[in-house]
Amino acid sequence: MSELLEKLLEQESRLQFAWFSHQRAWDLGVALKTAAEAEGASVAIDITLNGLTLFAFVLPGARGDNLEWVRRKKNSVTRYHHSTWYLANAYKAKGKNMYEGSGVDPKDYACHGGGFPLTVRGVGVVGSITVSGLPQEDDHRLIVEVLESFLDEGEKACAD
Repeated sequence: MSELLEKLLEQESRLQFAWFSHQRAWDLGVALKTAAEAEGASVAIDITLNGLTLFAFVLPGARGDNLEWVRRKKNSVTRYHHSTWYLANAYKAKGKNMYEGSGVDPKDYACHGGGFPLTVRGVGVVGSITVSGLPQEDDHRLIVEVLESFLDEGEKACAD
């Protein structure tokens, strides 16, 4: 497995929540919004728990197209329980794309960075954290950087 794929799997394993709630979704969404604004990024942000959107925000300059990317990235995280940046690179390593490799419809799924599994430790993937509007690697980076600072040390220390 490539170093990048290993790094992405490590992020998914480490950046998990000990617990999650509606309030935490709001706080995380605000943290993502604040970080995006600090970068001058025009993005759409979505946090979904068990199929229920708990936070959605579109910064000035983002377009309706970004909401369509959010929908498709969320579908991919929900189906595969991996970040969309991991999926993009895993299929690339196999020499195919997600649509050829799994038969999913590109109208409903996207394997471009910016979708990340919302995972509760000991429970599993319970939703998704999605950003769209930056280059795909930067959409992923924004989520990871915010999770790095958002999760408390006790949560990150629980990683096996």
